[in-house]
Amino acid sequence: MNSITPHTAIPPSLQETVKKARDYTAQAKAGNTTRAYGADWRDFTEWCTQHGRDPLPADPQTVAYYIADLAERRKPSTIQRRLSAVSQAHQAAGYDTPTASILVRSVWAGIRRAKGTRQEGKLPLLVEDLRLILRHVPDDLPGRRDRALLLVGFAGAFRRRELVSLDVGDIQITGRGMVILLRRSKTDQEGIGRKIGIPYGSSPHTCPVEALQEWLAASKIGHGPLFRPINRHGQIRNMRLSDKSVALIVKRRAAEAGLDPRRFSGHSLRAGLATTAAMAGKDERAIMEQTGHKSTQMVRRYIRDGSLFRDNAATGIGL
Repeated sequence: MNSITPHTAIPPSLQETVKKARDYTAQAKAGNTTRAYGADWRDFTEWCTQHGRDPLPADPQTVAYYIADLAERRKPSTIQRRLSAVSQAHQAAGYDTPTASILVRSVWAGIRRAKGTRQEGKLPLLVEDLRLILRHVPDDLPGRRDRALLLVGFAGAFRRRELVSLDVGDIQITGRGMVILLRRSKTDQEGIGRKIGIPYGSSPHTCPVEALQEWLAASKIGHGPLFRPINRHGQIRNMRLSDKSVALIVKRRAAEAGLDPRRFSGHSLRAGLATTAAMAGKDERAIMEQTGHKSTQMVRRYIRDGSLFRDNAATGIGL
């Protein structure tokens, strides 16, 4: 998907400036978002080629037919992302977006009504799940790394990419716990950064501060990436874990504890903290402070899920 498509020839004096503008535009979205939009845009253009339609600029009827066809084999969440990709491509090229037309909006509303928009996500990893998993994590080098990763990821409510982006220099141990400087996140693309406080745990077995100190002592990592791959010879590689590795670690350790790994993902750590905090009666502001959510919509879903059995109307009525 082109970021900037000029309608007129570029004079030589502006060619370098235009190139820089394209580079900056490409960095306006996170890498995952850019890749997803690129794949979605390719799907749309391939569909248009197959059916003899123009993808850019596309008329509203083309987009309406496209999403109606998609509805037979894709989830509403996928269709929503494809619509966003089509809209972004048109706006970047200087065209009015066909997704704003009444025809497309009507078809999209009908798809949502017919198929529903509820997303079935993975389960949050609650404190009792985490305790069970940690009891089965061995005390070897990979085990120490995974213990620290699970506990820090949970207590800090980190996204996968945030967790693997941490460096040793981002960690400061204090008398009350540790302060982690998150330099960039999904909701902070300009890199302003924010500090996250993680207190000492009530038990050495589940204390994220102690787990991280034990990993650093065992690994002898003094600078650079905090969480790193370990090869089959027990050697620590001088590189970061990938964000996908977080999900693999969660699933593998869950399976070793007898839990169904298909029901958990890397996001289960972040969702687990938010849900567990809501179950403990933490207020919305405190949860958002830890998770870094800018919108209350998702946080309130965690709070609703975590509060299902707190002050439940069916409790204590004689059943």
